[in-house]
Amino acid sequence: MFNEFILKENVKLRNKIVLAPLTTWSSNDNLTISDEEVDYYIARSKEAGMVITGCTFFQPNGQAFENEFYAGSDEFIPSLKKLSNSIKSQGAKAILQIFHGGRMALPNNGQLISASAVKSMYNVFGMEAEMETPKEMTHEEIQEFIHDFYETTRRAIEAGFDGIEIHGSNKFLIQQFFSAETNRRTDEWGGTSEKRLRFPLEIIKAANKARTQYSNTKFIIGYRFSPEEMEEKGITLEDTLYLVDKLADQEIDYMHVSLMHYKATSIRNPSDKRIIGKLLLEKVNGRKPIIGVGSIYSKADVEDALNNVGYNLVSIGQAIVTDPNWIRKIKASEEIQNYIDMENLEKQNIPIRMANKIASFPGWFKIKRSE
Repeated sequence: MFNEFILKENVKLRNKIVLAPLTTWSSNDNLTISDEEVDYYIARSKEAGMVITGCTFFQPNGQAFENEFYAGSDEFIPSLKKLSNSIKSQGAKAILQIFHGGRMALPNNGQLISASAVKSMYNVFGMEAEMETPKEMTHEEIQEFIHDFYETTRRAIEAGFDGIEIHGSNKFLIQQFFSAETNRRTDEWGGTSEKRLRFPLEIIKAANKARTQYSNTKFIIGYRFSPEEMEEKGITLEDTLYLVDKLADQEIDYMHVSLMHYKATSIRNPSDKRIIGKLLLEKVNGRKPIIGVGSIYSKADVEDALNNVGYNLVSIGQAIVTDPNWIRKIKASEEIQNYIDMENLEKQNIPIRMANKIASFPGWFKIKRSE
């Protein structure tokens, strides 16, 4: 886990630990990076090989979380640079995760959009909610979106990031195009698996166009995906194996699976006991590195994920949120703090709004409050 990892030619990570992308809900009210966020990332970048930021949005109707930082115009480049510098100053690679909420976005920032006009029964936190019906994107709107993604990649480059992660998971817009549940189109953007995949592939092309024009081959492009959806027409493991097989031949540098547990099995078919990570790795067959994630809390978990499942890298969220020094302490066999102390957030470098939001979901994190 502490060995260097060659991500691609001329790009070396100092170890195999990645800070998972977690929303902080803590940007300034003008959607720029706050000092609290800078402190949060600095504290967690000191030992990690790579840091993936919480997602940024680039069209107003793409925002899915309150106080989420924005990347949709050049005036926000200084804000983005503040973030990239905070991560790189500690020796980690800085990756900007870019997304659009689609039908899962906040309702007050313009018309919700998606691949098709299919309303969600759940909000962004997976809770039953009365969501609005999104507008099906026109061909022209799709082309505009792809161009805007290209421009956002350019801004990431100009802001000094080492790379971007295309957020194609967690039921957001890019995933909505790939899923037969949310993509009911019959034009060139839907109708078959191949056509539903066209939108993600065009996003990858747009990111590569920006990389070619404004950076070099050292700039990293990653892609995150969710393996399954529970809806009847939702994404199946077979769909995802098709997806990763195609992604492995694209101009991306890694894939990042989104799972609740690094050894998860199928949620659609409980009788299928195959480990999803192993299926993905077998299908990709070394063509691209795969980052594993989910319920990784200890050194033993990391070693199991790397050595037994076979992931190339692991991303860790909760454990490093509650203890910014997790990696150093694991090296030194020191005791890890596994809870958020609401009375000592400054010591943990956790923004107050982030802590309050996390605490509002019982059971998500361990929370300690004063008696």
